Amino acid sequence: MSRLFTRSSIALCFLFTLVACGGSQGTAQNAGANEAASAAGAADLRVGVAYSRGGRGDKSFNDSAGAGVDQAKAALGIEVKELSPNAAGSDLEEILRLLAETGHNPVLAVGFFYAQPLMKVAPAYPRTHFVIIDDATVKLPNVTNVVFREEQASYLVGAAAALKSATGRIGFVGGVQTPPQEKFLAGYAAGARAIDPKIRLSSVFMTQPPDFSGFSSPDKAREAARGMYDSGADIVYHAAGASGLGVFQAAKAAHKWAIGVDVDQRRTVAPDLSEVILTSATKQIDVAVRRVIEEQAAGKAVYGLREFGLDEDGVGYATTGSDLADIRPRLDEIRKRIIAGEIDVPVTP
Repeated sequence: MSRLFTRSSIALCFLFTLVACGGSQGTAQNAGANEAASAAGAADLRVGVAYSRGGRGDKSFNDSAGAGVDQAKAALGIEVKELSPNAAGSDLEEILRLLAETGHNPVLAVGFFYAQPLMKVAPAYPRTHFVIIDDATVKLPNVTNVVFREEQASYLVGAAAALKSATGRIGFVGGVQTPPQEKFLAGYAAGARAIDPKIRLSSVFMTQPPDFSGFSSPDKAREAARGMYDSGADIVYHAAGASGLGVFQAAKAAHKWAIGVDVDQRRTVAPDLSEVILTSATKQIDVAVRRVIEEQAAGKAVYGLREFGLDEDGVGYATTGSDLADIRPRLDEIRKRIIAGEIDVPVTP
């Protein structure tokens, strides 16, 4: 993970924005939720976690959230119940209800595809604090929306790809085509084209909603990346969860570069694959998760939209190894310009 984003002081630097939701009825419900949060201390806190499809072990999104849960558990001595959906993702609502009904508070929904189930479940449990990761659409008084400026991290790795590409061709493999996923592609394309306006970018999303298997299909991702490498791309960026393993396998077979996502994937995959990972677009899901749990334990739960970007050290790029050493000054200058508002990173391709 980039040294810029691994200091323990990061957790103390995040500033969060509370967005008020609803009218007088929402205010009353919110007050009830806050009272419930205030009554719960670390000693009796029971945290429920509903992971994305594939659960822990994806070396990416779920594992980053799980790391935050583990940190909070070790620091606070709290009870944690962790559940993962079935392969079809047909039991998302059931999982949320089960965690709420069994007294878990907060209940963390890891992934934007919990949005619709949460819209049904949260109103039925107004005194339960729900936290949804990677979604800003569920605007309910007892819900916290944790989102990240993925497009900013993607802009940086897009610039890195353009600076490192020898062929002038790069690729992108997305899991499922949704607005949050499109932010990855938008930032990546903008960053690359800012360096080389003539760069050629191939992109594909493996599935469309409601089919979310694109996040758990490494074989499909391997074939998609292989086609890009065969067509001349020498760097392929994935934003596809557990499917990213297939991109790394294709990069190794082609003796080309790949770019990881969410965590410093060079540190999480097998050594024979780590050597093909140029960098990763990172986001500090673990820090956000731990912070939410700590606030609940202290009776200081915060509701509404909470956004993590470069300015909050919530996203970045990984620098494990020395492969970016020659371009890091350029990337760090771009980072500063984004934070200063000199570069406006798009969120749609």
